[in-house]
Amino acid sequence: MSEILREIIFDTETTGLKANDGDRVIEIGAVELINRFPSGKTYHVFVNPEGKEVHPEALKVHGITNEFLSDKPKFSEIADEFLEFFSTGSLIAHNASFDTGFLNAELKRLGKGRLDDERVIDTLQIARRKHPMGPNSLDALCSRYSINNSHREKHGALLDSEILAEVYIELLGGRQASFSLEHENSNNADAGSSLNEDGSVQIMQRPRPLVSPLSQEDIERHRTFVETLGDNPIWKKTDSL
Repeated sequence: MSEILREIIFDTETTGLKANDGDRVIEIGAVELINRFPSGKTYHVFVNPEGKEVHPEALKVHGITNEFLSDKPKFSEIADEFLEFFSTGSLIAHNASFDTGFLNAELKRLGKGRLDDERVIDTLQIARRKHPMGPNSLDALCSRYSINNSHREKHGALLDSEILAEVYIELLGGRQASFSLEHENSNNADAGSSLNEDGSVQIMQRPRPLVSPLSQEDIERHRTFVETLGDNPIWKKTDSL
């Protein structure tokens, strides 16, 4: 049975920069990847900060006003659906500690635990390893990898997640690497991958060879055909069936 690799690319917008000082999450956006390709499933919600004012500097970044948020659900009202979408797979964000810090603060208020740090992957750390001279902001990485972000006039959690999903694939080596990883995962549950220090993808070796999809009858037919190719065909030198 094939192994499915599920990854959640996510982003948040907040009232300010300090979760420990009472700033709140006001937007969550997430995109699901299955075997490194978008599945079409997304999660997006605006959140009422329950009286916490949006800081003017934060407003300049995302443009989300207190008035706009006044009729949006509280985090307590969306917590269960949020946790369900985020329940499995790796959680991937740019400068992830910022986003997880805010989400964990919201969960703590409700006594709902916290996101597992071991599931979190920070694309900013990957980018810094791969491009140590920088810059490694999301906009800079879009420019580096020729990803169109011209529609990104202000930050938005879902839009930024969609853009980051493209950046993430490029950081891992691009679409060709994704195809290879998908092929590995679809053929052997024991296959896997890891990141080298330079940010490139290392495909792990299988602990045991794949079971041949050929039947014994197929193998005998192949050998019979090879015998018709002459005295010394190259197939006899390379045939390992």
